[in-house]
Amino acid sequence: QVQVVESGGGLVQPGGSLRLSCAASGSIFSINTMGWYRQAPGKERELVADVIFSIGTQRYAESVKERFIISRDNAKNKVYLQMNSLKPEDTAVYYCNTNTKTSRWGHYIDYWGQGTQVTVSS
Repeated sequence: QVQVVESGGGLVQPGGSLRLSCAASGSIFSINTMGWYRQAPGKERELVADVIFSIGTQRYAESVKERFIISRDNAKNKVYLQMNSLKPEDTAVYYCNTNTKTSRWGHYIDYWGQGTQVTVSS
């Protein structure tokens, strides 16, 4: 099994910054991608940013480009999300996702963290 644990959420004023961290652990053979999704009240979960673990290719939602930066630590199976210039519309529960397989012959499966609340408000 694979465990995914997020940290770093909280309350911040508009224009402020937060850094989210996520660690994947357990029976990890290979990670395809790690990334962040978010879900605001009454809305569907959406991709914020993710990274192809082996080569570092990043993908961002249009709404966060130029404000958020995703980074990774391959040795520790960790991913980070630096969020700058935060807006009230960034308020959501942020979920870490990893697309991982646990054996050479297995399939890549999505694993999710429990989520961390980010609230942007004055």
